[in-house]
Amino acid sequence: MIQPLAYVNPEAKIANNVVIEPFVTIHKNVHIGEGTWIGSNVTIMEGARIGKNCRIFPGAVISAVPQDLKFENEDSVARIGDNVTIRECVTVNRGTKASGETKVGNNCLLMAYSHVAHDCTIGDNVILANAVQLAGHVEVGDFAILGGMCAVHQFAKIGQHVIVSGGSLVRKDVPPFTKAAREPLSYAGVNSVGLRRREFSSEKIAEIQEIYRNIYLRGMNNNAALARIEAEMPATKERDDILSFIRDSDRGIMKGFLSK
Repeated sequence: MIQPLAYVNPEAKIANNVVIEPFVTIHKNVHIGEGTWIGSNVTIMEGARIGKNCRIFPGAVISAVPQDLKFENEDSVARIGDNVTIRECVTVNRGTKASGETKVGNNCLLMAYSHVAHDCTIGDNVILANAVQLAGHVEVGDFAILGGMCAVHQFAKIGQHVIVSGGSLVRKDVPPFTKAAREPLSYAGVNSVGLRRREFSSEKIAEIQEIYRNIYLRGMNNNAALARIEAEMPATKERDDILSFIRDSDRGIMKGFLSK
């Protein structure tokens, strides 16, 4: 299934039923899983680990060396999960010695011209819309959706089930289950539509909304809000995920709505 006009290094490990179209270049130390389709003019560089049943469209470059002046050609990888769609001209750089890998989870969609820099970690079922730009060491949780042309600061964290408005500049961490919009980026409510689509119950969504009322709408600082939530609301996975995310935030979380 390898077209004669493609170049595949003999040291690359290509599984069964992989389709490699003309003018593809695949370097050494590359692994590609079963059923994956590689469109024409794709470049897959050393250190790529691509899962099963992926689709990689023309012009994408996977596992290029990091755009990091500290990089010294150390061994590292770019790991792509199963059932991932990578559209035209997407770039995914491999990791540095900081973590050793850049990781994209299963069932993700990376739309055209998006960029995933070195040492990023993207969860499962994530959508990066057209021209989303992730700087180094960014973390994106499961089921997050980033609208077109979002730019995310290095080391920022975006929680699970988050939706970020297109064109946003993400300078602070975005807690789980929220909507983020406006400039500067601010809390715009709970992502209730997305949660319903993923079969969260009305009671669970109401619980998450009450947590964020304490954090963003009742005039308390974060420490006081978290203490109140912990004291007055029963422990659940969602509650504890939110508390842990905020307490572990190095950059600080996005603010509430700022009126002008």
